[in-house]
Amino acid sequence: MSNDKSRDALSDAPIPQRNNSAEVVRSGSPLDIVLWVIAIALLLLATMVNQHLPAYWAPANNVWVRVGAIFACIVVALGLLYATHQGKGFVRLLKDARVELRRVTWPTKQETVTTSWQVLLVVVVASLVLWCFDYGLGWLIKLIIG
Repeated sequence: MSNDKSRDALSDAPIPQRNNSAEVVRSGSPLDIVLWVIAIALLLLATMVNQHLPAYWAPANNVWVRVGAIFACIVVALGLLYATHQGKGFVRLLKDARVELRRVTWPTKQETVTTSWQVLLVVVVASLVLWCFDYGLGWLIKLIIG
């Protein structure tokens, strides 16, 4: 890999590199399956808390108690998903994506405006050409049919 691609586009600071970027996540263990089942059950529970919890628990008549219960279910479910091998692989993917975003050379405002006007012009010209083609075919069909 060349030195140009291992440096930040803006500050020319070195970007940390990993030896094996295509790391394969292990298929999982029985514990992962249990964690997935519990997390999915908690997410399903979070969808039903608002409707069913007040019938079984009196403090849940307060909307903020229900919001807290929903939030707690979601946070615990995400924590359990993070504990799986797939969750760790997903977090690694997000970190690698952040590193890749640092390598992007973003266009300037002037380049963005110029390119946007060019795209708008091409869209208008293409729509006019298609409209003329449609109008011509309509006229030809009308001429043939009578």
